[in-house]
Order: sequence, then C-alpha cells, then structure tokens
Amino acid sequence: MEEGDRMGIKGLIEKMKENKPDKTGWVIFILVGILLLVIALPSGESKEKKTQPDTRQTQEAKRETAASGDTLKEQLEAVLSNMEGVGKVRVMITYKDSGTQVIEKDGSTSEGSTLEEDASGGSRKVTEKEVQKTTVYSNSGEGEPFVAKELAPEIEGILIVAQGGDKTSVRQNISNAVLALFPVEAHKIVVVKMND
Repeated sequence: MEEGDRMGIKGLIEKMKENKPDKTGWVIFILVGILLLVIALPSGESKEKKTQPDTRQTQEAKRETAASGDTLKEQLEAVLSNMEGVGKVRVMITYKDSGTQVIEKDGSTSEGSTLEEDASGGSRKVTEKEVQKTTVYSNSGEGEPFVAKELAPEIEGILIVAQGGDKTSVRQNISNAVLALFPVEAHKIVVVKMND
C-alpha cells in the first residue's frame, strides 16, 4: 500500500474512534475492509494453466483425414478400373464429418439405498447412484488426453464416373462393389458415364 492509503485508513479509524460511528459508519468500514481483502487476494488465474485446443494439432488431424480420404479414393479407383467393362474411373467421396477421437476416461460409481417409512405404515426404497468420470492424460507430460481410438469419418455419399457407366450391368456391379466395401446406403452411390 502507498503511504497516502495508510494515512487515509488510519485517519478513518481515528475519526471513527472520536465520533463513535453509527451502524452506517460500521457497515461502510466493513465493506471497505472486504473490498481491500478482495483486491489483495490473488485471482487464481495465474495458478491454473488454461488449456486451449492446439490449432496446429487440429490442422494436422484435418490434413491426415484428407490424406486418408485421398488414399481411399485412389484405392477405390484402382479396384473399379480393373473390373470388366468399367474402363477409366474417377471417384469422389464426401464425408459427414472429419472423424472422431474417443478419449479414455476413468470412472467410479457409488450406489446407496435407503428405506423410508411414513406415519401411515407405508414404505418406499430410494436408490441413489453417482457416476464420476475423469479424463486420462498421456504420459508425455504435455497435458494431452489419451486417445483410446480414432473413428474414421462417416461417408456421406460416393460419385463414380466410369467409361462403362452407360451399361446397366456395369453400374450394378460398381454399386455392389461399393456397397460391399463401405457402410453407405445404396441411394447414396451414384454411377454415371464418363465423357469421352
């Protein structure tokens, strides 16, 4: 505190001793004391490390998803182009999301029950269950949560442009092959003829 603040507080105390303050004076004095305590106490923000998502990691995850999607597309193009009557193939796959990471959690469960009886002789059993879960962090010391598994992005639809896409039997074979490989509904697979 500065010297002026000390003199002001001492002066206020001396003035209060001389004048015998009423209730309002005491309330003001107590509120000033509480205000000084609040100002003097640390806020706690400096002690706790605020964690924000690392945008670099998020961007890397998106690039990995895009790379795996490109690999999937290339593999599908290679397989379909080797099928009879298909010819050259171009594939486009759209996704609903960019995939999901499942974070490992430790959990504990506590359960208790009580039997309550009322004055008229009736009774009821009350059961309480409490579940607590906490995130498990990796041993790297960086405070990153432990990823138990990563789920691939969910496919929204598949477009296949093929040289033999004008033949019904070829379109049916392509659709059957895609249905066997991917968990996608049949109406979300479109096969069309490639422009020569």
